[in-house]
Amino acid sequence: MSIAKSTHSHTVLITGASSGIGESLARCFARHGHKLVLVARSADKLHALAKRLTQAHGSAVTVMPADLSKPDAAASLAAALKRKRIDIEVLVNNAGVLEQGAFCDIPAERHQELIALNVAGLTAMLAAFVPGMRERGWGRVLNVASIAAFQPVPSLATYAATKAYVLSLTEALSEELKGTGVSVTALCPGVTATPMIDHAAAGNAKLGQLPGFLIGDAAEVAADGYAACMRGEVIKVPGVFNLATTLAARATPKWLLRNLSGAMLRRTL
Repeated sequence: MSIAKSTHSHTVLITGASSGIGESLARCFARHGHKLVLVARSADKLHALAKRLTQAHGSAVTVMPADLSKPDAAASLAAALKRKRIDIEVLVNNAGVLEQGAFCDIPAERHQELIALNVAGLTAMLAAFVPGMRERGWGRVLNVASIAAFQPVPSLATYAATKAYVLSLTEALSEELKGTGVSVTALCPGVTATPMIDHAAAGNAKLGQLPGFLIGDAAEVAADGYAACMRGEVIKVPGVFNLATTLAARATPKWLLRNLSGAMLRRTL
């Protein structure tokens, strides 16, 4: 997708920016002339990415290492940026974790880790930065969800539930913020070639047998997400197959959807 370089430089905060879709989103925003604040746990990876983006695009990049699964992380990050006098105009909530397997076989603490980052951390970031956007009269939010948000997914039960939360919250906020100049977008990719998926596949060989046409490219997903975010779209599902899947999920009775999902996905356990 070709998009003209932005005529106005915004300050963009991207979480989970050190790899995968987050890194691709950082490259995309940098390519279009925006200033970046990169957030992830790995300071070394963030500094290396910042250097590459500055060399390639002349980007102004601020690195802010943080573990957003911690209860006070978002507030601490917002306070640090306020001290630096950096206003966030675009917030990209990409940080997230995935765990694949039977619910009962996953340790209880791991379920809580998914909820802490995918749900609580994302919500805290919204609470920390969206009010300022509304006060200034302009802002963009891109919440990275998943096509798993549209249906129950046996073997990804907690992960899919966290992404359903992200999608629901995005749709609600998009209505609350109408007329304020602030828009909220949910990016809902399918299976995408990222380190997170590689890690999941390492624990389940069947995931590595997915046909190539089902696996998205992180750069293409990021380009779609960038365009949808800046246009103020509410939901963006990259890829024709993924879009057809989500439309079918919304049109199918829930009892039938549960049965179909179970029949297909129990094979992965």
